[in-house]
Amino acid sequence: MSRSTRLDIAGIGSMVVDELYRSPRILGPDEKGILRRFEDGARSHAFVGGVVLNHLGWAAALGLRVGIFGKQADDAHGRFLRAAMDRTGIEHELMLDGSASSAAEIFVDDSGGRAIYMAPGATAEITAEHVRLHHAQFIQRARWLTTEVSQLPLAAALEAVSIARTAGIPVALDFDVPARDAVPALGDEAQLAALLRSATLLKPSKVAARELAPEAGDDALKLARTLRQRFGCAIVVVTDGEAGCAIASESHEGWVAARRVKAVDTTGAGDAFLGGLLAGLRYGLALPEAGRLANACGAACVEKLGAFPDDPAAARAHVLELWDGPPLALGPLPRPKGVSAPDAGSARRSPAGFDDGQEALEILDAAAEELAALSRRTEGASYQRAARIVRESEARGGRVHVTGVGKAGHVARYGAALLASTGTPANFYDANESVHGASGQIVAGDIVIAVSASGETEELHAAIDVARALGARILAITGNTSSYLARQAEAVLDAGVTREGGSLGLAPRASVAAQAMVLAALAAVLERGRGFTRADFHARHPGGTLGKKSREKAP
Repeated sequence: MSRSTRLDIAGIGSMVVDELYRSPRILGPDEKGILRRFEDGARSHAFVGGVVLNHLGWAAALGLRVGIFGKQADDAHGRFLRAAMDRTGIEHELMLDGSASSAAEIFVDDSGGRAIYMAPGATAEITAEHVRLHHAQFIQRARWLTTEVSQLPLAAALEAVSIARTAGIPVALDFDVPARDAVPALGDEAQLAALLRSATLLKPSKVAARELAPEAGDDALKLARTLRQRFGCAIVVVTDGEAGCAIASESHEGWVAARRVKAVDTTGAGDAFLGGLLAGLRYGLALPEAGRLANACGAACVEKLGAFPDDPAAARAHVLELWDGPPLALGPLPRPKGVSAPDAGSARRSPAGFDDGQEALEILDAAAEELAALSRRTEGASYQRAARIVRESEARGGRVHVTGVGKAGHVARYGAALLASTGTPANFYDANESVHGASGQIVAGDIVIAVSASGETEELHAAIDVARALGARILAITGNTSSYLARQAEAVLDAGVTREGGSLGLAPRASVAAQAMVLAALAAVLERGRGFTRADFHARHPGGTLGKKSREKAP
């Protein structure tokens, strides 16, 4: 869980890899056809997609701080999607225990029309209990919650909505799939009705709206008005493709015409529309103007292949070209996680819009998220094994040495000091000096705890090789559990992170936090195992504030 910085939008729902194909036309039953190749000769292209992920991407491109939560799999599709989220500044809180990440096969014809076949994967496996146990605090950070009727089970959507409404957070619902398809796949009619009644802002396509209110006919504005009256939503916006949208609210009813553009691929136009609409509302635009900004996003989306704005700067620029309203004071473009350095020409000046406070919070967020992810995937058995090896060594007169190179060396010094002050005698072992006599501190049966993010540092290799030759047993704390270091160790404690944070994403930050906390956790296991007392601590640490505290009686 990250620090409680506020999100403009938190969303739960579809996040999909769209495999896109080009066809002369969309085929009917029992028809065959030959696919067209793309300009680069490829038969298909993979794009980021998904109802919720798409609208979050467009909102982020317009300067909103957004995040997505739920479930994915740790597979190739999941890594592809999470990399895109990181590139485009979309925060994510995802449990990676799904059977498979969601995918879709999309066939686009020469006019931009499309047919979509979805394989929901992990999104369809999210339960109400999962939302309640893992994501309540994430939801409570948001100004808006967004969800869908598409791939997410209705029970899970209702749980997220309940948490949001209890916290006074408005809810936007993208009704993407007609009820006749949604109910058998996602839940039941009662759940669907409850979800519709819970929406502050309901955005159905005209096709979905007609099925909900057939008596309203084909008039989009009448459909919007009817749905608002039926379900009690504050705002209903019915989208009607290239024609535009109809808006019904207490303060405004009307039609907003779409911008005329040449469609290349209409996939995700409604998703982009919702991202723009929420951005408009966040910036205080009246509903008609927010609808025009939403239409500009939808138009920008259909003029390219793929639904997701993978290049936020280009997406924003194109939306502003299509926007015909007053000048907008948009928030800063999303900053990719770990990659936000200015170009060489601006290396000595702050980039435009740079926010010192925000940069600091992002570093803390990155470290907190990485530590939370580490905690979720850590098994206690690895610490039990490491502690057992240390105790076996101590029982035979062995000692503990902690080593590392570079920043990991500083962590190793901390670890040795912490172990020593909590009952496990330990020394720092200088890896750089190991081949120049420092290895003389090691005797057969000793333990060497080696700390390294990569596990492949040459100087550390030498230190480990010498220690093993002298009869030491190796414990590894590393971010690379298949590394040289890990292969030499009797026990391996995972300290891996996916990103460091910071403008370059290079200097060790999150990895140092992970290494330090893994050492701290191991020290705590050993401390508890030996029955270490407050008096024992004071005997080793009589000075300073901690010495004073340890003299006092435990509460």
